[in-house]
Amino acid sequence: MGLLPKTTIEALKGVVNSSCSDPENGLPGAAVAVVGKDGKLMFLHTAGQEGHGRSEPLGPDSVFWIASCTKLITGIACMQLVEQGRLSLDSVNEIEQICPELKDVKVLKENGILVDKERGITLRMLLSHTAGFGYSFMNPKLREYSRPIGYNEFSGYLRDFQQPLVNQPGEAWEYGINIDWVGILIERVTGKPLNQYFQLHIFDPLGLDQISMIPTEKMKNKLAYMHQRDPTGRIHSRDHLLRLPLIMDDESDMKSFFNSGGAGCFSTPQDYCQILAVLLNDGTSPSTGSQLLKKSTVDEMFRNQLENLPPLAEKVIPNAKADLTNSSTGLHPTVAGDRQGWGLTFMLSGGSTGRSIRTAQWSGLPNLFWWCDRENGVAGMICTQILPFGDAKVFQLYQDVEAGVYRGLAGSV
Repeated sequence: MGLLPKTTIEALKGVVNSSCSDPENGLPGAAVAVVGKDGKLMFLHTAGQEGHGRSEPLGPDSVFWIASCTKLITGIACMQLVEQGRLSLDSVNEIEQICPELKDVKVLKENGILVDKERGITLRMLLSHTAGFGYSFMNPKLREYSRPIGYNEFSGYLRDFQQPLVNQPGEAWEYGINIDWVGILIERVTGKPLNQYFQLHIFDPLGLDQISMIPTEKMKNKLAYMHQRDPTGRIHSRDHLLRLPLIMDDESDMKSFFNSGGAGCFSTPQDYCQILAVLLNDGTSPSTGSQLLKKSTVDEMFRNQLENLPPLAEKVIPNAKADLTNSSTGLHPTVAGDRQGWGLTFMLSGGSTGRSIRTAQWSGLPNLFWWCDRENGVAGMICTQILPFGDAKVFQLYQDVEAGVYRGLAGSV
């Protein structure tokens, strides 16, 4: 399996197995994939069950809702159009012509009053989460404004994304529905549903058939169950959060379904790792030879877009809807001297595991994590389906796996 020694592979299997040894209070199931620069899997292992209390084991073909891990895919699609001159990163007029809604959107103040925005929104702002949009489950101001009905960013309907801004454009980093608006821009420029664009220009060129916004019957048959950890730490099965793409059965459903560029994809970890391998190779797939992006484009995606804003290590994200996310102080632990930052759709952060300073990383709401270290030529993904986000036991697994991989690459284990 690539460059990892057998002792490292066995040690990593033990780490994953151990994390699932207590299905009541640990993890009901977890899947891990690690890929090298050659596109070959260094490590692939699953442990636990398909769902809490189920007899079916989680397997390498199990399918996960990858939620915000979708954002990277939307970023790749967007930057393809930037390369072609069909979108511009810094043109306010272009964005407002394609999406007039972004010209008229207001800014929500702490007192619940809406005011005009002071400057226009650019594509670069959307990709770097500085356009001003938030998430109702992470921003109490937005949550309260949306009541008594509330916003549900996982409903599968566009109306839930017609939200006010929570900051003036360009003035702050705020995690939110920005990338969903990037997806809308892609659809309007190309005339294709976002999932169809993904299939034609990303998934098919990479030979991927277990990743989609609308899972096939085969994928649905291998869908991992969704879980909730209660305040006592116990795990329970729960209904799926992103239901609509799993139950659609006619053309009218398809037409009304919102293709969420921010959180809409389902995948196996190994299919997703082939997308990460493209970034490891400066925009070209080492497996199929397909070029998705130019090296200069990938370099720009990995450039910190927040040099004029406070470091992300100082960011506090509240749990506005505690059933969906825990609160967090600092987005990712890192090493001294690392300012951290944000590229085009993902975080840039070092860490104590052995990764390089400018490693790309991000996550998905049901506790999925990926990293992509171009300097060291390695990337990986850890998948679970547990809410709320910020599960300490999943994060520990993520850190243990990543550290084990780097030790193995260094020849120490």
